[in-house]
Amino acid sequence: MTTTAPGRLWTANFALYFTARIVSMLGDMMIPVAMSVAVLGLGYGVVGVGLALGAWMGAFALFVVFGGVFADRFHPRPLMIGADAVRCAVQVALAAYLWLGHPPLWFIVAASLLGGIATAMFQPGLTSMVPQVATDAQQANGVLRVSQGLATMLGPALAGVLVATTTVAWAFVVDAATFAVSGICLLLLKVPRFEVTDTATTWQNLRAGWHEFRSRSWLWTVILIWWVLGVLVWGPIHPLGAASIIEVHGTAVFGYAEAAFGAGSIIGGLIAIKLRPARPLFGGAIAMFLFPLMPLGAALVPAVPVLFALYAASGAGWAFWGVQWATSVQTQIPADRLNRVAAYEVAGSILAVPLGQVLAGPASALFGIHPLLFVAAIAGTGCAIALVATAPVRRLTRV
Repeated sequence: MTTTAPGRLWTANFALYFTARIVSMLGDMMIPVAMSVAVLGLGYGVVGVGLALGAWMGAFALFVVFGGVFADRFHPRPLMIGADAVRCAVQVALAAYLWLGHPPLWFIVAASLLGGIATAMFQPGLTSMVPQVATDAQQANGVLRVSQGLATMLGPALAGVLVATTTVAWAFVVDAATFAVSGICLLLLKVPRFEVTDTATTWQNLRAGWHEFRSRSWLWTVILIWWVLGVLVWGPIHPLGAASIIEVHGTAVFGYAEAAFGAGSIIGGLIAIKLRPARPLFGGAIAMFLFPLMPLGAALVPAVPVLFALYAASGAGWAFWGVQWATSVQTQIPADRLNRVAAYEVAGSILAVPLGQVLAGPASALFGIHPLLFVAAIAGTGCAIALVATAPVRRLTRV
């Protein structure tokens, strides 16, 4: 384990990229709270929340590999700008319909699908743009993880305050504004001229990306573990956690609990800026033992300060792992294949999440909300154990 002094990071390019990333993440983090409150308020229940969130995540997971291919072939920036424009329009449409009347569930699901596809075009560029705007990937990823923590903290809190003090439609309006700001910052970004030299077809590029992905055992092993995490933890945590916490403490506390997770992410990101484990994924796996405290808190629904503390500790572990994982992917994979491999990595890691979200409603009706949240806490601990016990993950060394 070593420490490092920060170099020159804050160039104009990185500042623009940083701003775009934090405000777009802010918008992303507002969506689960705003959508959960809107769907529950419209009377569609936990099943409706699961369908709405699952539609977004499912569309994202299915289309992100194509986003990776297009980003490698044409450059990620125009894709990201276009995605921000679409996401802005989607949130404005949801706000307008909420003001005008009672939107049907099909409309909400369709809007979520469109937003998920747009985010699939946006996401692959987040990985490959880092080396273009920063010279130190570890330092940049640590700072970006802190920014994500800030967004994860402020996004749900802002959505919670808006839905508690105004209407849920205003949460979608503010969400739309975040995507507009992100798109403008990306438009102003200056990156090297991109020369198109790839003459392969989309199918050939997909096959090449898959070959790069499956040839790295540490990569696909983590994704297999993430399937369990997606179905049993990440998928159910928002619809079930929302129902559990809102029932006991109200809507605002649910938003603040999500914000506490973001505050913990800031701490985890700050630690990751300084600490560089010689075996990054092993160090991140140790931190992941904190992550199950979030579903545990949602299951127990303790006093508000204890709930916030559990969510914060979970966020710290999640953020430290995230920095080690992102840096490993960016430094272990050749730059000319990074978008495609990152797309498979993202798709594989979250493809199970919409399945968990969709199943959360029927499963909660059958087994109950709190038992499923306890199962999520146990499954999260089991995934941390699996990461530590898996040799390719444990032995991967820093580049």
